Order: sequence, then structure tokens, then C-alpha cells
Amino acid sequence: MTSQSQGIHQLLQAEKRAKDKLEEAKKRKEKRLKQAKEEAMAEIDQYRMQRDKEFRLKQSKIMGSQSNLSEEVEEQTQGKIKELNGSYNKYMESVLKQLLNAVCDVKPEIHVNYRATN
Repeated sequence: MTSQSQGIHQLLQAEKRAKDKLEEAKKRKEKRLKQAKEEAMAEIDQYRMQRDKEFRLKQSKIMGSQSNLSEEVEEQTQGKIKELNGSYNKYMESVLKQLLNAVCDVKPEIHVNYRATN
């Protein structure tokens, strides 16, 4: 009976050691998964920073050329405004005279469709 209880005791101890080893393996696995996740996040951040840097370079090249275009458009707009103001000042008096003549110098005439009714 003592040998039987001793065998049971050894089996329980072996079972406990196996359980401890399983728990230790699970902890190592969790630790490794956490480490792999952190490494992946670091790699993702590095890649994101690299792509963001490339994007900013391309954007600055494009926006730089667009700022030159906007300056050209602004210059053209200012030139056109000056041209239109000059044209306005040049023709303003003659247009006003024509308008006033058309409004003030009325020549009364009978309309061609008018018929006298008697």
C-alpha cells in the first residue's frame, strides 16, 4: 500500500511539474507574442515615417511649382485689371455722352403701328 501511495504521490508530483512547465511555456509564448507585436509596431512606425517623409518631399515639389503658377496667375490678373481700368477711363466719357444723348434727346414720332380712329 505504501508503494501504491508512493506511486500516486509521484504521479501527482509529475502532474504538477507538467502543469508548471505548461504555464511557463504559456508565459514564454505570451511574452514572445508581446515582443513580436512591439517589434511589428516599431517597424510599422518606421515605415510610416519613411513614407510620410517621401510624401512631404513630393508635396513640396508639387506645391512649390504651384506657388510659382499662382504668382504668374496673380500677375496676369493684376495686368488684366489695369488694362480694364484703363479701358474704362478711356471710354467712360464717350459712353456717358451717348447714353445721355439717347435719354435726353427724345424726338417725338408717331409709332408706325398707330392708326387714327375716327
